[in-house]
Amino acid sequence: MVLAGLERPSAGRVELAGQDLAALDEDGLARLRRHHVGIVFQSFHLIPTMNALENVAIPLELAGDRGALAMAAAALERVGLGHRLTHYPGQLSGGEQQRVAIARAFAAGPQLLLADEPTGNLDGETGRTVMDRLFAEHARLGTALLLITHDAALAARCEREIVLADGRIVEERQAAPRRRAL
Repeated sequence: MVLAGLERPSAGRVELAGQDLAALDEDGLARLRRHHVGIVFQSFHLIPTMNALENVAIPLELAGDRGALAMAAAALERVGLGHRLTHYPGQLSGGEQQRVAIARAFAAGPQLLLADEPTGNLDGETGRTVMDRLFAEHARLGTALLLITHDAALAARCEREIVLADGRIVEERQAAPRRRAL
């Protein structure tokens, strides 16, 4: 929440994309997020009166992207929801809603994706499917990914793992470099 500029730090300084977040007003923070950050929340935060396509397109439209609907449709197709464009959140399963949220977060090609407990409201199998889609988009775009989770198996999929306890770093692990198939 602090890194996204949604909360102010109680101490210290936070810099994102070369900008000191404390120096920005709410509009400046919103612009910074729009251009550099995608966020996937545990509780999806979809607009219930908008269908999947509109939920993904809205931040693109607000940013002035003329091809917002086409970009949103392509993003939904990449997360396996090309056949659910006109469905409203209430007509989608929890896993489908989270995939809409992932498509929305990645649609504008952010440099940083923040994912806060993205599988917390999902059953195990659905959570794995959602995370496969999230990691695929992360790899496709080369986006930095900061994933917050209590799921040790999910954390182990990351390149670097930092374990916090009572607000302090208690452990840090670096994954072995992954070999790419030729």
